[in-house]
Amino acid sequence: MTGDRRERTIGQARAPALSASAGGFADLGPRVASAVAMVVAALGTLYVGGDAFALFWLAAAFAVSWEWQNLIGGEGRSARIAVGGAAVAAAAAFGRVAMPGAAALAIALLALAGGADAGADRRLWAATGVVYAGAPAFAVCLLRESPDVGALAVAFLFATVWGTDIFAYFGGRLIGGPKLWPRISAGKTWSGTITGVVCGAMLGLCAVYFGGGPQLASWPVFMLGLAAAAFSQVGDLFESSVKRRFGVKDSSRLIPGHGGVMDRLDGFIFASVFAATVGLMRGGPSVAAGLFFW
Repeated sequence: MTGDRRERTIGQARAPALSASAGGFADLGPRVASAVAMVVAALGTLYVGGDAFALFWLAAAFAVSWEWQNLIGGEGRSARIAVGGAAVAAAAAFGRVAMPGAAALAIALLALAGGADAGADRRLWAATGVVYAGAPAFAVCLLRESPDVGALAVAFLFATVWGTDIFAYFGGRLIGGPKLWPRISAGKTWSGTITGVVCGAMLGLCAVYFGGGPQLASWPVFMLGLAAAAFSQVGDLFESSVKRRFGVKDSSRLIPGHGGVMDRLDGFIFASVFAATVGLMRGGPSVAAGLFFW
């Protein structure tokens, strides 16, 4: 892509974002419709658990891998997509049987393979995409398969991340104010980010209170929710920076009003990996238990 063409593409990507920030809720309808469909599917498979849950997140993670490798372009795209699919499958399988070491090794080796399939200027990007898709597939399956509170852990993340996303959207448009990082995300404001993080943490705590009982809804869980909400915003900014780097507005057009699967899961990817890491580091009876028993 030439420099002039790239600038035009980035400029076209910026224009809708600025328009959305200034114009209010023009995109609200398709966002709500597609969000409702995804919420129903996510909650339904969370309730059922087992193979249905794993397959849902396997498909989502594969879509993330496919979008990433298409977004960065370059050589060996088909081979990289296949490698990413293998990494996602291995990550989900090892997550279900709580084998973090094996998952990390498989993802690392397949990331190296994915990087080797790309040209010299895309190797690091291609390898990063394998990790970006594989890590959340492992994290959500690891959390869900935890005895007793596995479903509650994922529900906590759903409430926290979805709440952060929703309240950041409305807070930014209703309150406005200074931009958080205009060079990376033209529409994200400090007001929206702070509103989203606090409200997301509160909704996460409510999910724990009503889903697990008041004895689990402690101050440490609220602080964990704040951190998970903040990580979800970091994930949003990270994905925005990648799209800026390659001059695109959306990772794909799979989801009306949201663009691609990466656009919908960017925050959840970071938050889920953060939560699984905390649970693993705490060393409780299960990974999910490490989030709630302090």
